[in-house]
This record gives sequence, structure tokens and C-alpha cells, in this order.
Amino acid sequence: MKEIIRLEDIMKTYIMGDVVLHALNHVNLSVLEGDFIAIMGASGSGKSTMMNILGCLDRPTSGQYYLDGKEIAGYNDDELAVTRNAKIGFVFQNFNLLPKLTAQTNVALPLVYAGVDEEERMERAKKALEQVGLGDRIDHKPSEMSGGQRQRVAIARALINKPAIIMADEPTGNLDTKSSYEIMDIFKEMNDSGKTVVIVTHEPDIAEQTKRELVMRDGQLIKDERR
Repeated sequence: MKEIIRLEDIMKTYIMGDVVLHALNHVNLSVLEGDFIAIMGASGSGKSTMMNILGCLDRPTSGQYYLDGKEIAGYNDDELAVTRNAKIGFVFQNFNLLPKLTAQTNVALPLVYAGVDEEERMERAKKALEQVGLGDRIDHKPSEMSGGQRQRVAIARALINKPAIIMADEPTGNLDTKSSYEIMDIFKEMNDSGKTVVIVTHEPDIAEQTKRELVMRDGQLIKDERR
């Protein structure tokens, strides 16, 4: 299996007055193509910081981050943004949808930044929504949908640039049990199709559905177990 991400001795440090907080403390990790990973840990354990570093939303204080063999820890904001848009799709707990836009327009948004013309944007957004079972909801706005449907729209948006990696931060945190399992089924299908999926969750029953579990405590990776 090809290595897609490697973290070497990653530190993320915040200085708050006289206090030095190590949100990530000497973390080493290898993520393989096709991995399906849950990152677990108590509140304040460093799991969201880990997600932000892995997803190129933040830079480490020190250490090396290799993405597809390229060392990117030293990239500037613009370089990180380009890398992120090309390789990584994000799904968040609160969906991050624009309330005045339809599902189709919300999903098409990342393609605006990629310079894709409107007709192709809308066609690709329609196909992405069909892929997550929302082909009949393309003209609905977020307020006209359930939480589970809104999360499907967010997943379709994450897929629109055909990223190799999907990062999801508590994607089932605001959903009922049935919707949570339906969303996990979509992530499993993505993983079966070859995508690398990384999920931050505090729910053991969600983590159990993945293939590999990482546990964070006090900024350190204390467990890395494949199922």
C-alpha cells in the first residue's frame, strides 16, 4: 500500500501567557492510501488539532509533514490552500452550508475557486448529489432539509473536486442514530472506491465501523490499532 501522509515528530504548541500548551506532542504517523481511520480522544486531547494539521488547515510548530512524498510543513498559506483544494475534501459537524443557496449551488461552490465554468459546475454538483442519494433534493435549501440530508450535501461538496482524501470532523455529532449510520455507510462506500477517509469522533460505535483507530491523549498518539 502506498503511503499518502507521513508525520514526523510533529509539534503544535500554543503559548498562553506563562503557560506552554503542547496540543500535539512529538506525533509520528503514517497514513496509507485506502486507510479508513477514526481519531478518538477526550475533549482537549489534540484530536481536532491533529485533523487540522492532517487536513492542511493549520501548520505544525515543528516537525515534518509529507503529503504524497512532498514535504509541505513549510508551505505558505496560498500553497497550502492550493494543495488542500486539489487533494482533500472536508466534512464538518455543523455542515457549513450557505443558507440562501440550493443544495446544488452549495455543492458547486468549490468548483468556482477551481475556475470551472457554470454549466459543468452544476452538472458535476447534480451528479455528486445523486451519488449521496439526494438527486431529488437539488433545488432545496438547507432549511428545507433534515440534519442527515444536510450532511449528505456537505459530503457531496467534499467529493466535488474528486479528492484522494476525505477528512470529517465529528460528521455524525449533530445527527440521530439512524442518520449517523446512513452517513457512515456513505463513508464506507467512498473508502471501498479507494478514497482515504479520516474521521474525528467521540462516539465508539462510529469508530468501530472504521478499519483503524487512533487515540489521542494530552497531545500524544497513545494507540494506533488496525482492525
